[in-house]
Order: sequence, then structure tokens, then C-alpha cells
Amino acid sequence: MKYKVTLNNRVYEVEVEQGEAMLIDEYEVKAPATPAPAAAPAVAAAPAAAAAPVPAGAGEAVTSPMPGNILKINVTVGQKVNEGDVLLILEAMKMENEVVSTKAGTVSQILVNQGAVVETGTALVLIA
Repeated sequence: MKYKVTLNNRVYEVEVEQGEAMLIDEYEVKAPATPAPAAAPAVAAAPAAAAAPVPAGAGEAVTSPMPGNILKINVTVGQKVNEGDVLLILEAMKMENEVVSTKAGTVSQILVNQGAVVETGTALVLIA
């Protein structure tokens, strides 16, 4: 069986066969690049009332339903989300699992990075 182990921001790929472990690959984990801002919509909507910014750290935590690796983060801080929107993708046991918003609101903080290893109950995103 092959395992990926993250220790001190380094990922070790290890293969275990009949009680003997062999290191396959080793690499350093790097923070994901900041995505470019989305293009403005072609049709301008009527200006909405300016919403007060949500303070960082405010809100209800969306937690990990199981241990796994964060494959993709689909939201950004300040983004409005509805209940049931996919916030991120969590890989567990070779399956990609969608972690969805538990309520409608605004993302006030993202507590994990892409590639992070999380345990059951780890707070992932705060929604105010």
C-alpha cells in the first residue's frame, strides 16, 4: 500500500509491503498560488447597498466530517454562500467528498490550505 505522510510541511510518499517500508518520493508542501480575480460580468446590475465587511474569525465553523486531505478550496473570504454550496473538496480513502455550507452567509475565514491533512471535526471554514 502507498501512503502520503505530511510532516513539518514536507510530504513523504511511502510504500509498505509485507511489513517493510520504502520511501518512494519526498517533496516540500507549498502554499497554493493566489487565484486571479474573476472578470466583471458583461451586464452591469443595479448597484446594491454596500454590505459591512465581515470581521475575520466571526461566524459558525464548518467542520471536517472525516479525516482526509484538502484537494480544492472553492470559496474565498468575503464570498456569499448559500446553504448546500460546495465549499471545498476533501479526499478520504481515495474518494473526493464535497464539504458543503451548513448555512447561508458570508465566508469570514478559511482555516485550512489546499493540501492540508485534517482530522474529523477540524474547523475548515467560518461562515457569518
